Amino acid sequence: MSQATWTAVEEYVKDCVIVPDDALERSLAKSAEAGLPEIQVPPGLGKMLQLLARSMGAKRILEVGTLGGYSAIWMARGLVSGGKLITLERDAHHAQVARDNIAHAGLSGCVELIEGPALESLDKIAAQNPPSFDLVFIDADKPSNPDYFNWALKLTRAGSIIIVDNVVRDGEVIDPENKDESVQGVRKLNELIEAEPRVSATTIQTVSSKGYDGFTMALVVY
Repeated sequence: MSQATWTAVEEYVKDCVIVPDDALERSLAKSAEAGLPEIQVPPGLGKMLQLLARSMGAKRILEVGTLGGYSAIWMARGLVSGGKLITLERDAHHAQVARDNIAHAGLSGCVELIEGPALESLDKIAAQNPPSFDLVFIDADKPSNPDYFNWALKLTRAGSIIIVDNVVRDGEVIDPENKDESVQGVRKLNELIEAEPRVSATTIQTVSSKGYDGFTMALVVY
């Protein structure tokens, strides 16, 4: 198997199972035009997040790392009527592109984009004592994964789902001597989850147009 095969299969699945979507395709095109890095979730994961939100009857979703709004669009479409998605983005340029993409998808009424460092934004959100989030998707700077996960635990309830993306790192996550800060961030996250009795988790390896990676899914059990 090769990267070319993974990409071809992704395109095949997107065309016949996921079904092409103008708003999502536009968000990818506008993000590319604006020079954003092409690190958004693959369409299969985007659709999985939407289906998960729908199956949960999610009323509140939190996303850490907006980029161009692609995954936010997927998840916001899975909200129940009257639901809300809050997405956090540090980069002002990325946030501007995302707002345009979200507005074009007709989702501005249910998506709130908060601009600024995510850890500061999470602190401010928690200070408001908000209702618990049903679903949290973490896809931002990997060295901060443990901090993001701890905040997610504070902002969720029993039955909530926390998903962290990009946790396999081309398989490099198994090397304790790897000096890459992103790899070490994932390893520290795994150590945190291993010692955390409030969650039950698994990690799924994936291949896609983004290469070899994976995501961790954690159920908050109490």
